[in-house]
Amino acid sequence: MLSAVKMRRTWFSVHKWIGIIFAIVIIPLSFTGAALVWDAALDKAINPARYALSGTATLPPSAYVAAATKSLHPGESITSIRFPEEGGPVVVSASAPTKGAARPGPPQRTNLYLDPPTARVLDTAKSNEGIIRVFHQLHGSLMIPGVGRQIVGWLGVAMLISSLTGIWLWWPLTGNFRHGFRWKRQPTTNANLHYLTGFWISVPLAMLSFTGIWISFPAFFANLSGAQAPNSSDRARMMVAQPLAETKQGVDAAFALARPRVDGAPVSITFPTDKAPEWKVAFTRSGSPAEVVVNDARGTAKPPKPPQPETLARTMRRWHDGNGMGPIFQTMIFLGGMIPVLLVITGIIMWLRTRKWRSTIDGKVRARKPAPLPAE
Repeated sequence: MLSAVKMRRTWFSVHKWIGIIFAIVIIPLSFTGAALVWDAALDKAINPARYALSGTATLPPSAYVAAATKSLHPGESITSIRFPEEGGPVVVSASAPTKGAARPGPPQRTNLYLDPPTARVLDTAKSNEGIIRVFHQLHGSLMIPGVGRQIVGWLGVAMLISSLTGIWLWWPLTGNFRHGFRWKRQPTTNANLHYLTGFWISVPLAMLSFTGIWISFPAFFANLSGAQAPNSSDRARMMVAQPLAETKQGVDAAFALARPRVDGAPVSITFPTDKAPEWKVAFTRSGSPAEVVVNDARGTAKPPKPPQPETLARTMRRWHDGNGMGPIFQTMIFLGGMIPVLLVITGIIMWLRTRKWRSTIDGKVRARKPAPLPAE
């Protein structure tokens, strides 16, 4: 049986080397996660032209299609319209065909930001460009194709272990646990910052680490929880879908067929593709958006499915990114992203000082050792 002191030394080594070995990736992973809590506000600050709106009233969908088409490059086709939320622009997305491309994969998408009352194009950007997109790619996969998401998942495991061992190491070996809240628990400012901020953020950081692991390994947790595992082949098939060159129903006609089915405000319109020749019109609804499917060939609208209970996977996603969780929860997530950067920096400084101290002590011990006797 390990003693409390030996157990503490073991967890201390685990905690220390996780921070040292993974520091170079924990810092960007944590920083981008903190920034993405308020990605909409960040996008507004970085791209103010997209939000130079003249009002909030919206036009018929065909007006946005006509305005966006004038700004598209040859070969690009409109794939969706997203209506404004919280005073934002209308976003029209378009894609170019990938047939004959040097690199197979999802089509390159272009987003056009339109003024809701006038359909004037405010800004145009590729979907894989911009600092916000870079942050999403860095946080989700470290910008490593293929295995990046799994690498991030295993980093989440390391951060979860670091959080739990941090709580263990914070707990005082002797005396009342309230001694752990003292500012001058350690002789240096770095150490005190590390102990106190680490304690207060340990539980939120453990939650963020666990939910990040769930997001990175959805099939594993779906099997564990008894939920339906996501079908990666279906997702890949839909990602390479191409918009139909010609549709039987116009966008206004499809919207008019869907509109009587739901009372909520429109959220988005997804255009028919070669993989799914149907319009998908989403409206706001309590609990989850209501999606009306309009068959393009027959011109018939299918009523939306009744609201479904939120899945564990969706709950984990909301807890991780803070969407719809309120400003207090979002602030906690933001701090859960920023404070690990401070913990890594202060932890490395503490480690370097310990190495210097040990080197100094070892040097003094060696200096006091008597010289070896000469051989006879």
